[in-house]
Amino acid sequence: MTVPSPNPDQFPTIRTAGIDGLLITFADRLSEPANRAALAFRAALEGAGWDGVEETSSSLISAYLRFDPLYLTHDAIEAQVRDLLGSRDWYAADLPQGRRYWRIPTVFGTELAPQLGEAAKAAGITEEEAIQLLADARVRVQTIGFAPGQPYLGELPEVWDIPRQSALTASIPVGALCVAIRQFVLFSVSTPTGWQHVGQTAIRLFRPETEEPFLLRPGDEVQFVPTKPETLTAMQADPHGGAECEPI
Repeated sequence: MTVPSPNPDQFPTIRTAGIDGLLITFADRLSEPANRAALAFRAALEGAGWDGVEETSSSLISAYLRFDPLYLTHDAIEAQVRDLLGSRDWYAADLPQGRRYWRIPTVFGTELAPQLGEAAKAAGITEEEAIQLLADARVRVQTIGFAPGQPYLGELPEVWDIPRQSALTASIPVGALCVAIRQFVLFSVSTPTGWQHVGQTAIRLFRPETEEPFLLRPGDEVQFVPTKPETLTAMQADPHGGAECEPI
């Protein structure tokens, strides 16, 4: 694989991020191959264990590393990154090891998730069809962001390429499952949002009192399993909200 020079029309690109960071970007928009590349490359950076690298992370289409500028120069770390980029086709790389498959009980619609009807109408389908499509989708945690432990998950079928709302919903609860632009967001905090609230879970995604405070990891796969409101209520005492997982 030939690695192109940083150029807005070519990917992957390498850009400086302040005095101690590099951002490696694999596309100009979200796609499955670009997200796969970002996750796989970040895992490779972490696994390389390079001296002077202090932190790595990934976003929807990019990987980031922070280094000690007293130990490494930008040129030196960029040369290492370029060598690693050229070692394989990251767009077809295996996803990181240690991923899990989660099944999360979810109430779709009802007063707990009152925007299911609006979202279904925007998608041009019935509420029953919407629930079936959303429950059938096995999606990947593409990144964690916006709030602690909050996952963006996708991609959903094309019918869910619906816009976010033009006005904000004043507040949605912890565990709200929302949809737009072929993605789910599962909210870890109560917040205003422009995403449409179509499902409600009892899961706690951010648990600062634990050794691993973020429950989900980038690369995990998730399916939202329909359940009844009374069943969900009974799951409130469980930090996992009734969710089960198994290794992939």
